[in-house]
Amino acid sequence: MKKIFALLCSLLLLAVVVTGCGSSGNKTGDPGKLVVGATAKPHAEILDIVKPLLEKEGIELEIEEFTDYVLINPALSDKKIDANFFQHIPYLEDYNEKNNANLVWVAKVHNEPMGVYSTKIDSLDQLPDGAAIGIPNDATNGGRALNVLESAGLIKLKEGAGVTATDADIVENPKGLEIQMMDAAMLPRALADLDICVINSNYALEANLNPVEDSIFMEPKDSPFANVLVVREEDKDKESVKKLAQALQSPEVKAFIEENYAGSVVPAF
Repeated sequence: MKKIFALLCSLLLLAVVVTGCGSSGNKTGDPGKLVVGATAKPHAEILDIVKPLLEKEGIELEIEEFTDYVLINPALSDKKIDANFFQHIPYLEDYNEKNNANLVWVAKVHNEPMGVYSTKIDSLDQLPDGAAIGIPNDATNGGRALNVLESAGLIKLKEGAGVTATDADIVENPKGLEIQMMDAAMLPRALADLDICVINSNYALEANLNPVEDSIFMEPKDSPFANVLVVREEDKDKESVKKLAQALQSPEVKAFIEENYAGSVVPAF
């Protein structure tokens, strides 16, 4: 009986050791496979174009879609995925600073100009005094949205407020606009209740809004908010990561972006 018990304990210890070893490295433990976290549009769609390019290089690409982009960087930090593709550089820098993280970007892929949308008015000239305006509630996208409103001539921010501006940085608000911050993914639904919303292009596309045709104002396309491929710092020089970065900046991806998004998504390479 004692011998059987000892054997069972040995087998259990071996299973723990094997499991522990298998959890290091990338999510799959397979150097020929990459698991990339992304939001659906346009990021996962662009990654679908990349799949066959990587297959030719002997790399299997698995795309893990997230509906809430706030969860994607923690998933990468926790090694639940090998890379992610959903964010611009200011968002990444803000995440690293606030979470003592050290994620790094390795390739710029595209820009998604932010747009102002409404189901109540056709032009910003029609915006009433005291209008309710929805913007994203994360630091960098909220600040970016306020900069869009400033570009549209609706508010003025204090000098140097930058991409992390908040409503406390508004120094001029002639229409007495009411700024409401909420989860970015909820903004398209909030159009039924608010006068206008400033929405990221990926969420506009997911809600079947065409940023070029349906927005009543768009952020300049040369904004510094390139969406990037991000990895853990220790993985940035891996051959599979380099090949993924090259594929995301390939002529095939550039042509796909230009042909399918009609200016709502523009190449950044």
